[in-house]
Amino acid sequence: MSKYVLSFFIAVFINAACFAQEVAIENLLCESVNTPLAMDFKQPRLSWQLQSQQRNVLQAAYQILVASSLEKLKNNIGDLWDSKKQFSDNSILITYEGSPLKSMQLCYWKVKVWTTNAIETEWSSAASWSMGLIYKTDWQAKWVGYDSIFSSVEKPDDRFTRVVARYARKDFSVPHAIKKAMTYISGVGLYELYLNGNKVGNQVLAPGPTDYAKRVFYNTFDVTDQLKKGNNTVGVILGNGRFVAIRQHLEDTTNNCVNYGFPKLLMQLQITYEDGSTQLVKTDSSWMISGDGPIIANNEFDGEEYDATKEFKDWTKAGFKTDARWKPVQLTTPAAPVIQSQLNPPITIAQTMRPQTVTEPKPGMFVFNMAQNMVGWVQLKVAGARGTKVQLRFAERLKEDGTIYTDNLGDAKVTDIYTLNGDGTEIWEPNFTYHGFQYVEVTGFPGTPTLDNIEGKVVHDNLELIGSIETSNEVLNNIYHNMYWGIRSNYRGIPTDCPQRDERMGWLGDRAAVGKGESFMFNTHLFYAKWMQDIEDAQNEAGSIPDVAPAYWRMYTDNTTWPSAYVYNIDILYKQFGDAAPIQRHYASIKKWLLFLKSHYMKDGIITENTYGDWCVPPETLTLIFSNDPNRKTPGDYLSSAFYYDMLNIMARFANISSNKKDISYFKIEAQKMKAAFNKKFFNSIDNYYANNTTTANVLALAFKLVPDNLRKAVFAQVVDKTMNEGKGHITTGLIGIQQLMRTLTNNGRPDIAYLLATTTSYPGWGYMLTQGATTIWELWNGNTADPAMNSANHVMMIGDLLTWYYEDLAGIKASAPAFKTIEMKPIIAPDLKFVHASYKCPQGLIVSNHSMDENGFKWQIEIPANSKAVVYIPALSAAQIKEHGIAINLLKDIKLVGKTTGYVLLQIGSGKYDFSVE
Repeated sequence: MSKYVLSFFIAVFINAACFAQEVAIENLLCESVNTPLAMDFKQPRLSWQLQSQQRNVLQAAYQILVASSLEKLKNNIGDLWDSKKQFSDNSILITYEGSPLKSMQLCYWKVKVWTTNAIETEWSSAASWSMGLIYKTDWQAKWVGYDSIFSSVEKPDDRFTRVVARYARKDFSVPHAIKKAMTYISGVGLYELYLNGNKVGNQVLAPGPTDYAKRVFYNTFDVTDQLKKGNNTVGVILGNGRFVAIRQHLEDTTNNCVNYGFPKLLMQLQITYEDGSTQLVKTDSSWMISGDGPIIANNEFDGEEYDATKEFKDWTKAGFKTDARWKPVQLTTPAAPVIQSQLNPPITIAQTMRPQTVTEPKPGMFVFNMAQNMVGWVQLKVAGARGTKVQLRFAERLKEDGTIYTDNLGDAKVTDIYTLNGDGTEIWEPNFTYHGFQYVEVTGFPGTPTLDNIEGKVVHDNLELIGSIETSNEVLNNIYHNMYWGIRSNYRGIPTDCPQRDERMGWLGDRAAVGKGESFMFNTHLFYAKWMQDIEDAQNEAGSIPDVAPAYWRMYTDNTTWPSAYVYNIDILYKQFGDAAPIQRHYASIKKWLLFLKSHYMKDGIITENTYGDWCVPPETLTLIFSNDPNRKTPGDYLSSAFYYDMLNIMARFANISSNKKDISYFKIEAQKMKAAFNKKFFNSIDNYYANNTTTANVLALAFKLVPDNLRKAVFAQVVDKTMNEGKGHITTGLIGIQQLMRTLTNNGRPDIAYLLATTTSYPGWGYMLTQGATTIWELWNGNTADPAMNSANHVMMIGDLLTWYYEDLAGIKASAPAFKTIEMKPIIAPDLKFVHASYKCPQGLIVSNHSMDENGFKWQIEIPANSKAVVYIPALSAAQIKEHGIAINLLKDIKLVGKTTGYVLLQIGSGKYDFSVE
């Protein structure tokens, strides 16, 4: 062999080795969770990301090893599963296909990949997951509680339910050195777990809410480091949450909350010793319980009352002696027929906030301003005489006299009361309630409080923030701020409508479109997958889906538009996160619902039933909630039929994805028939508009592709006319129309109008809310002047498709294949928009889109994650104008010219960083 040939092979080897090192495998997840402690799925799904600074990195194959020990995995022995080399570019949600797994089994895994240029990477670092309690028989613990009135202050049957917190405890001994200790616990409505005087975990308001007639969650903790050899104590506080009815015996029975009973506890602590022996500490009749502790009332609407004079000192530590206030627990019936591990992230304290001002509008009444509409509670710092009562009330707004405005809270008392024990400086915050507020009224405070006496605790589901946007337009930035605070404020294990009044329900209609925008801001994958299960659990035997889920209100109005959130959010989970499992899991339930609507409400191809219409169309006066003008109201049967048609088309896709092939033709034929009936009934062929020519009617017809292709321009002209002439450049839709408005304007060639609606600061619009001091999104366009019966200052429903428009159209980041395997990047160009800086962590990795425009032309910095490709729309007249890192694109082999369209040149690029300019 010549030295030249040898040198060639050495060079190839070195280059391959270098490339392999430059492609790393990171972010290993099991069911989209990092190192889950309790996996109930018998065949969990595994995901990973490729990280590389190289361009055009694509996976061609992978190999997964799963081992029963870390030692075996280090030696490349996959005794549980060796996938072998699988030729696939998929790195998202790969189903485990190894040996059957046992409850509480610890599994270690790693992966390596081959790229399309035949480079083999190094093995990834090891990751792990643990199986949960898969079978009911794994639960040796018993449900315990106290299923009757414990204290004379309890009023479980009153309209304003009052039930004290239960305190349960058990002492136990640990005789040997511990190798591992795991706690599996469910406490309903809510619980807090303590071991040896310390709280376990950082979660609050746990577990996540469910319909307890169907299922309940358990949480899992590794408590190895919280146990000690010798005497130990476990203690649990049980709060009411949604298990105990928050409201009942109301005249409007639809607003009666379901009452599931008194709080209950199920827990088992599995201890494995170094010598291989095991011990199980579990809830049974040996536990003690008390309802005579310091939390004398807790209700999510009304607040929490805490009497520090009733505290049990060191009750969660060994050596505590129970007295007459303690009784043996009662064995109770199970809280729910199904118990499963909670995979969606827990609720945590996400942020602390210091009040900005404190005033005294009346003697002894102090009002703190947090300067932000937030959700959670405040921590109180106070010193005073034993028995002193300090009262805290919460509100979103102030009256003109500087006192808090509570008219919009319904009958929610939103009041916390703390009774001092008189032992120096006392610090307290509630355990089992939360409030939506900007202002805190404090009365009964001993002395004059300062800004240091309260601290705000921002509380919501611990979802990863995965998106960011900043623009040169401060109105857009401030609206984004309001959307961010409004969305996070309404994460409470379910997506609630509002966080402050006597409601706080998982209204489906509020999230039919907003859910997609949320998925750009937060990683909502597991959160929304959980909510889809809540919706299926809420479906009744006939097939009807309620308006809220979980169905704490049994509100079955047989509406079409509100429950459409079930279909649309399952589609979002597939398109945004690449998860097809919800389609397969819920397909039968969706089909059952659509057939229910057809059999009960379809007449001549039209769905006749509709409950809410285009909810909250901007009314003719600023004091109205609902418009009285029939010309502003889109007919209900029109709305229901349009949505039903759109869902038929989605179900045809779902049928294909879920292997229900026989249903594909059914849904397609049904859609064709309905389109014909819809146009026959609702289309005005003389003037080219739908129904009564509202913006909402024409927008839906365009968005759902009900308009014949040759008439789309004519119908869209009606949308433009209504918006610019009748609406004078403002929004003229309610909840239903706003779900499609911004994208319909943009997709039909008028992004300038969408931009105008997004940036206008006069009524009605999102910018108008800013001028009125809003720091979140209102329930109503006129939320500061409308009837107080319905004017929440923190709602998300009127976001509509605005947040989606921010990412897909302002930033130009849009999935053109599930999980962003391929990406469409097409930003709109607005004359006064100098820059947009955006990033988004998709399932493949980080996408960056930073574009700017100045006198020198257009510049665009793009980053595409490994294992993805993109088609980018460069705003240019010809390819000759475009450079990348200062080099003409025709000289760059890794950039491909794929076409032209009005105002754009289309380029195809692979992964990597790019710096485009147009001169």
